[in-house]
Amino acid sequence: MSEHVAEIVWKRETESFAYDHYNRGHEWSFDAGVTVPGSAAPAYKGDADRVDPEEAFVASLSSCHMLTFLAIAAKKKLVVDAYADRAVGHMDKNAEGKIAVTSVDLHPHVTFAPGVEVDAATLKKMHHDAHEHCFIANSVKTLIIVHSK
Repeated sequence: MSEHVAEIVWKRETESFAYDHYNRGHEWSFDAGVTVPGSAAPAYKGDADRVDPEEAFVASLSSCHMLTFLAIAAKKKLVVDAYADRAVGHMDKNAEGKIAVTSVDLHPHVTFAPGVEVDAATLKKMHHDAHEHCFIANSVKTLIIVHSK
């Protein structure tokens, strides 16, 4: 149906290639010309001022959920003025004993336009449907929990 490309480029900047010494900084480039500075997480000798793959994974789940939610709202003619989320990914050992992002908690806060009334049951169903149709959520086995209000 579609293809999505990211180019990842890393180059050694240290003399030593010992685990504790080599640089983790690299670049993620996308077809629209956007470049994102990437690195390992600080816990794995990475740079705190760059995006690590785990953060990007959590952000992609949250972003996909939001975009799917907005599509559902638009089709229902429920105008959304703002959407914010604080997505939290949890690293732990999975069933196979491997370290993984085992769950992601989404905490979306939706602000509808003045005069748009959405009851709690409808909002919950919209978030459920957004999760069910989110391309990224459908691509992973991580537990994703939506804490909607």
